[in-house]
Amino acid sequence: MATAFRQYPNEGPVYEFYRQNHARQTRDFVRAKKAEFLRLDRKTMGIWGALDTLNTLVDESDPDTSLTQIEHALQTAEAIRAAGHPRWFVVTGLIHDLGKILCLFGEPQWAVVGDTFPVGCAYSPSVVYPDLFAANPDRDIADYQTECGVYTPGCGLANVELSWGHDEYLFHVVKDRLPDEALYIIRYHSFYAWHTSYAYGHLTNDKDRQMKRWVQAFQPFDLYSKAAEPPDLERLRPFYQELVAEFFPGPLRW
Repeated sequence: MATAFRQYPNEGPVYEFYRQNHARQTRDFVRAKKAEFLRLDRKTMGIWGALDTLNTLVDESDPDTSLTQIEHALQTAEAIRAAGHPRWFVVTGLIHDLGKILCLFGEPQWAVVGDTFPVGCAYSPSVVYPDLFAANPDRDIADYQTECGVYTPGCGLANVELSWGHDEYLFHVVKDRLPDEALYIIRYHSFYAWHTSYAYGHLTNDKDRQMKRWVQAFQPFDLYSKAAEPPDLERLRPFYQELVAEFFPGPLRW
């Protein structure tokens, strides 16, 4: 089954997405977007309202599915529920991509979705399409070309700036509502070079290494729950409305 997913062509819309993403995600860009969006002053809205707004969005970076984001969210959560995992894990599966609401705030998809990677240090060849980093202006900054770059060994991922996108954004939206295991899943599920290819381990600390197993445990449900047949949204809605109310009883700042 695994070989059927994450097959990246050398042309077409997914390639074009990463061409823009790798050329434009500089360290300065990441910092500017954090300053712009992490004030969380765009909107006040509950989780289910945010899910409903994503019903028109299809992720341009994903070569595996053309379903909308709410359909993918339900597929992921249902797979986790069927495996008997605790409710915090199920709700994490439901909301893990909600940061993609950035697209509906006018952000281009190359600044919202796709695999994430550290900025401010050398790019790992494990990042998808590594050759496309040749067009990134950070290539001309000598301090960013070493293994650690501006960071120190073992500094911890919380102190490493990753390319800007939906993971980091949603982490800040929900960081006071969920356990650490869930927050690691949300913040790092797109950091494939770390949790799947074992790159950037020199920047991690003990907590990162302990929590990594939860990110890895989540990946099969995120990836291999994808199917062409959409889930029955109306049948599932009552269960997930109750689940959301348990963990997010009030609105959130976006």
